[in-house]
Amino acid sequence: MVKLKIDDQEIEVPEGTTVLESAKKLNIKIPTLCYNQHLKPYGGCRICLVEKTQENSSRPPELIVSCSYPAENGAIIRTNTERVIKGRKFIIQLLLARCPNSDVIQNLAKEYGVSKDDRSDIVGYYLLNKADRLDQTKCILCGLCVRVCEEIVGMSAISFSGRGIKRKIKTPFDRISETCIGCSACAYVCPTKAIRIEPAD
Repeated sequence: MVKLKIDDQEIEVPEGTTVLESAKKLNIKIPTLCYNQHLKPYGGCRICLVEKTQENSSRPPELIVSCSYPAENGAIIRTNTERVIKGRKFIIQLLLARCPNSDVIQNLAKEYGVSKDDRSDIVGYYLLNKADRLDQTKCILCGLCVRVCEEIVGMSAISFSGRGIKRKIKTPFDRISETCIGCSACAYVCPTKAIRIEPAD
């Protein structure tokens, strides 16, 4: 078993439990988009940032992705510090620039007081301008659809393609996938409802 503190609450969890799962046991809310309890941790969206220090350590706190970081003995986790909130706001700013029409992202932005027109961070301003040139979409590239198709369905009918701002999710060679069985699992797990299942003509 592993003992740690999350927002001043002590908890003991089995080894291998993530920080996010530990926080859930304490009913501490940490926002997530790419997390699904039935899939392997991925840490793609990074919205679940928290701050971690270690008991009796002089090292400064570090930001970690709670959905993929394992709980450690003596860890002290803070889920709502100024640094954590600033990090989440920056991520939401980028997501909002990429997916301005997503209700999920809009609601998250509203919760954290983020506006697409907020140009206060010079790095955020640069990245927002690059992201504004992307095709407007509801897909946040969280990878849930790819992972459920591979890990649960076992078909790998879709996958990531490209890098950087050209990264997207698509079928092999942009053709109708012969391995897709039409199970709708990808649409079911999509956090922004970017995938729609429509009946064939």
